[in-house]
Amino acid sequence: MPDHSGSARPASDASRRSSDPRAVRRRGGIHSEESPEAKSRPVHTLDAIFRPRSVAVIGASTRRGSIGREMVHNLIMADFHGKLFPVNPKADYIHSIKAYPSILDIPDPVDLAIIVVPADVVEKVVDECGRKGVKGLVIITAGFKEMGPKGEGADRQRRLKEICRRYDMRAVGPNCLGVFNAEERVSLNATFAPGMPNAGPVGWVSQSGALGIAIWTEMQKLNIGFSQFASIGNKVDVTGNDLIEYWEDDPCTRIISLYIEDFGNPRRFTTLARRITKKKPILMVKSGRTKAGARAASSHTGALSGMDEATDALIRQTGVIRAHTIDDMMALILAFSHCPLPKGNRVAVLTNAGGPGIMATDALIGHGMHLAEIDEPTRRRLAERLPKEASVSNPIDMIAAADQDNFRHCLHILLESDEVDLAIVAFVPPIMVDPMDVVRAVAESMKGFEKPVMMVLMAEDKYYERIPVEIPDSPPIYRYPETAAYAASEMANYARWIDRDGGTIPEIDADRDRAREILSRESRQGEYLDPDAAFRLLEAYGFPLAPWRRVKSPEEALEAAGELGYPAVLKVAGRKIVHKSDVGGVILNIQGDLEMEGAFGKMSRAVRGLGYEPAEEGFLVQPMSKPGKEAILGMTTDPVIGPVLLFGLGGKYVEVFQDIALRVHPITNVDAREMVESIRGFPLLQGVRGEEGVALTVVYDALLRLSALVQDFPQFAEMDLNPFLLSPDPSGCRIVDVRIRVGG
Repeated sequence: MPDHSGSARPASDASRRSSDPRAVRRRGGIHSEESPEAKSRPVHTLDAIFRPRSVAVIGASTRRGSIGREMVHNLIMADFHGKLFPVNPKADYIHSIKAYPSILDIPDPVDLAIIVVPADVVEKVVDECGRKGVKGLVIITAGFKEMGPKGEGADRQRRLKEICRRYDMRAVGPNCLGVFNAEERVSLNATFAPGMPNAGPVGWVSQSGALGIAIWTEMQKLNIGFSQFASIGNKVDVTGNDLIEYWEDDPCTRIISLYIEDFGNPRRFTTLARRITKKKPILMVKSGRTKAGARAASSHTGALSGMDEATDALIRQTGVIRAHTIDDMMALILAFSHCPLPKGNRVAVLTNAGGPGIMATDALIGHGMHLAEIDEPTRRRLAERLPKEASVSNPIDMIAAADQDNFRHCLHILLESDEVDLAIVAFVPPIMVDPMDVVRAVAESMKGFEKPVMMVLMAEDKYYERIPVEIPDSPPIYRYPETAAYAASEMANYARWIDRDGGTIPEIDADRDRAREILSRESRQGEYLDPDAAFRLLEAYGFPLAPWRRVKSPEEALEAAGELGYPAVLKVAGRKIVHKSDVGGVILNIQGDLEMEGAFGKMSRAVRGLGYEPAEEGFLVQPMSKPGKEAILGMTTDPVIGPVLLFGLGGKYVEVFQDIALRVHPITNVDAREMVESIRGFPLLQGVRGEEGVALTVVYDALLRLSALVQDFPQFAEMDLNPFLLSPDPSGCRIVDVRIRVGG
């Protein structure tokens, strides 16, 4: 049983709708009145699919229960505002409508063809559509790339794509559920899903047809309407990116929801989502959370940034709200479709039972929200309406005797308070109070306020069915406090995102010619740069580095230590030894020439057994760095998303603590600051227990230099800059060790 329930809204005046996301209102009458914007919008290539003037169903059938007949039936029952042409070479009439042997026999122009024929004849039919001049296709048929990346299905899909391009046709599918548009002048239900949803504010993309049916059904149960719906299947042409761009300026679509299994083109998604989420919320369920991100990686960064972590990083940077389950998605849609956005994260909890109030409080705090501080005048007004046993501290517990009048008056008082940004009302029905009366009272109290109200109703199932019909102006209804708290927190996060300054990508001063020369001479595909080349590369980009010298003999080691100073460090410097300390490849705190000679000999003996020849590949000598906070900078290339940057607490225990932040490249100056400030250990960098904080500006700058380096040289596969020793003095911050691998 889902843990939330919804309630419908009556049609509202078109003037209540706004393109300003802060003006997201209760669900309005999208179906009832065509907006002027819809009438004047420019023609788009996807209009042939979502706003056709004529539709042909190729593979229409006389057999009840078949997809071919259900497609025709649903188009008729939705009252499609256009011409409908069933196509079947063996039938004269289908659903009392004249049928045609092929699309080429239809005398009128056809905008959209819905294809429900066997896979082996789809190519022939699509080619006929192209010759007919059809510009939109919805290919329901399965038997293409979903059968596997190789084989006849994949070959069919490749050929299908070529035909669509040849005739400049847009296509949804194959292997899909179909499309839907509730706009009154269209009324298109080109799906074989059961039932008919209401018109509403939600544009929904589902990559899965089966899950699309479940979503379609659940939305009807919650009485939430679609503006448009698309099951995109194998994405031979139309993708989720195409649809969120199509809905960007659609006045009927105020909320964009996605169920996707892959991003398609992540770079395009990032660009679109960053722009569109400033106008309207994008809610997403992204599956594949446990797939091997999971590619084996030898560096710390590669090991710490699996596929789903990279996905979360990308989503976080775009303002998209990620729900991890369909149930969570429905909870978010309830909130965003019914409520205005809050102006802050201060919540008042009003309840008639202590338990739900405590649960709501715990969940809110866990999501980063704050309980509103109720001022003394407001407390006095509340106390006047409540028995003396009630608590007027937040959460406000009115005790079990509270009736609808208590809820009505107390909620009104709380919404009038400047200390309250939003309210959660939790009601557990006692036998003497009718839940419907309380819901009506809450709905009445909300009127006139531009503050979100969410209601937790822990009642019998019958009430969830009655509320949408009897109280269409009710707030979003949830079964449990945790769900309401989650939805409230995501609304507050989204409101902050709208006001957030995204920052800029600064110009980085670097010796790019020198870096290019180093890489052309030193890099080998699929291998690590030797540490000396890696340090020189970073030096060309202005990173703060610990001084170093490459040495290949004891004499050179002594000379380098004399120049750099004791105490010194000796490190192995070859390409193939990645984790140096594991093989005796690091000796610290060398105090003089005699110790340096001994260290050189000891390390030489240790690594020769690994096939490493010091006289050829050499060692590095560095001065012993002063202690400091250890951080890590890094990057790895996700096979789907691309370069991902990492910051976190570093040193040899980095994979144990896993206190890291990820962002998808490129990053802005704001992204760099947020990366650093988002790790759990950030207070350590700020300074605790009398310690002075580290020079954070050096860290921000280093992250931006890393992003610039990755931008200029996309051939990098992995980088670890670890440890990055940080101190209060900017001149004392330095990168001590480096690993850089070129892609292969």
